[in-house]
This record gives sequence, C-alpha cells and structure tokens, in this order.
Amino acid sequence: MKPVLTITLNPALDKTVTVEDFVLGGLNRIKEWRMDAGGKGINVAKVLKNFSVDVTAWGLCAGRQGNVLTDTLTSLGIPNWFVQAKGETRTNLKVYVEQTQETTELNEPGFTVDDDVLSQFLDRFRTDIHHVSLVVLGGSLPKGVPGDFYKTLIQIANEAGVRTVLDADGEPFVHGIEAVPYAIKPNIHELESFFGESFRTDEEIIDAARRLIVKGIAYVAVSLGGEGSILVTKTEAIRAKPAPITPLSTVGAGDSMVAALIYCMLHGMSLEEAARWSSAAGTVTALKPGTQVCTLAEVEEKLGSVNIWSIPKTTNSN
Repeated sequence: MKPVLTITLNPALDKTVTVEDFVLGGLNRIKEWRMDAGGKGINVAKVLKNFSVDVTAWGLCAGRQGNVLTDTLTSLGIPNWFVQAKGETRTNLKVYVEQTQETTELNEPGFTVDDDVLSQFLDRFRTDIHHVSLVVLGGSLPKGVPGDFYKTLIQIANEAGVRTVLDADGEPFVHGIEAVPYAIKPNIHELESFFGESFRTDEEIIDAARRLIVKGIAYVAVSLGGEGSILVTKTEAIRAKPAPITPLSTVGAGDSMVAALIYCMLHGMSLEEAARWSSAAGTVTALKPGTQVCTLAEVEEKLGSVNIWSIPKTTNSN
C-alpha cells in the first residue's frame, strides 16, 4: 500500500511544563517539562506510526529548531521532508496546572514564507502526489502562505485521484472546503464559526454536516471535546461518547482522532467502528501529558469503554 502523507506547514516544538499552582504576576516553579515535535500533521503521523501505518511527514520549517524537529521525526522512524524557510520554527508553550487540571497554551506565530519556498513545496507535491494513498492537511498557515493554499493542494490531489483529509480552522478551512476534500474534521466551534450558527442538539450538528456532504465531501467528523464526536456520511450518522476522564492535556487529542479515522478508512472498517476507534484514540491521548500520543494497544484497550449509537436520518435532512 502507498504511504499516507501528512502536511504541516506551521509546525512547532511543543514545550509542556507542569506547575502545582499558577500565580499570575508571580513566581511559578516548574516541577517537570518535556519537548515534543508538534503540529497537527506531525501528531497524526506519530499516531499512524504507532499504528504501524506507512506514513511520511512533509511541511515547512526554519532555523535550528526546525532541524531539531526533523531530527526528532527521523528518530521516531518517520520519513520526512521539510522545506527550509527563513527565520525560526516556533515554540508553543503549554502550562499544565495540577491544582486546576487545566492546560494554558501560548503559541508563537512562527516564521515567514517566501514564494521560492512555496514553489519548491508545490513542485515536489505535484510530482510525488501519485506515490501516496491519502493526504492529511492540518493546522494553521505561517505568514506568507496564501489562505487558499490548502485548496490548491486539495485540487492537485483530487486531479491525481488521491483522497484528502482536512483539519483546519478559519480561512484555510473555508477555502479548503471549496476544493471538496474527501473528509474533514472540524470541532464544534469551527463548525459553528463556518456556518455562523449555534448548534444545540446532535440533530442540528448532523444537519450542518450534511450541508457540507451535499457539496461532495464524503465524510464529516465533528469532535465535541469530552462529549465525544459525531461521524456523518450521506447515509449514516454515528454518535460516540467515551467514558468520562480527567485529561492531562487535550493537545493532540483531535489529531489522534484523525489518525484513527484514517486507520479505519485504510482497513475498510464501518462508520460505527471508525467512531469507536477515533473516540478511544482521542481519549487515550488526552490522558497523556504534553504532546504524547496514543499507541495501538492503548486504543484497543479503550474500545469497549466508548458508547456508540446511530442517529436516524430526519425527514428535513438533505
């Protein structure tokens, strides 16, 4: 089988620090810390690697920290290719407070990309797209990258007959949908922002998802945080709800969902199985500190704790 290709255009080194309590404006002593290669596509690649899926990570990076990031991926056994831009790859700081069990994120903007870097990336993407089975496009875009860049990549993949999965927000998400990716994974806030509406019930979320499916998107997975997820196709809607947990870090949980969905797609699993696997993957990752991700064995162990039920199609749905 051809490898899965993940694309992370604005990666980061994720530094997670743990403090017992947080004093605003005062001294806070760090109990422990860890550094991980981060960014949506990179997190997806790490999970797929743990699931023994052939995966390659591409993207853009910059500076010494960019070298650390690619060296980290290589050490994890993930083949990678990142075009070097000027500047420095960002560091994203995650502060986990033990007393409140909350994580606060402080994300840097990242480097700036010029036209030469984008041309290098596009040239190789056009050439190598025929050698992959599926492309994952995830995360924010650095300065200098047009807001419709994911749209361009999806169009190239579609012309090559390669499926794409889009997990982005704001302008990249809006433009990306115009190119009709195979699957998308918005969270509930991103879905509400896209439509300019609030959704109070599962049925309203499903109706919104089917408005996207009418455009030609085959698969919409809506993550609902601790409440689980809803997976929707033209003919089915499956609700998944994991057992309650106290998360150590929600960073990477949504990316783990995406990876599990891809794993299920590649293995021809049903939508119900995909809902169970993706919910379990997100839960396991949320139980880990920093940007650590789930393993296959850990997800398999959690499958039985996920509640699954089908939501019938209503008469007013498309």
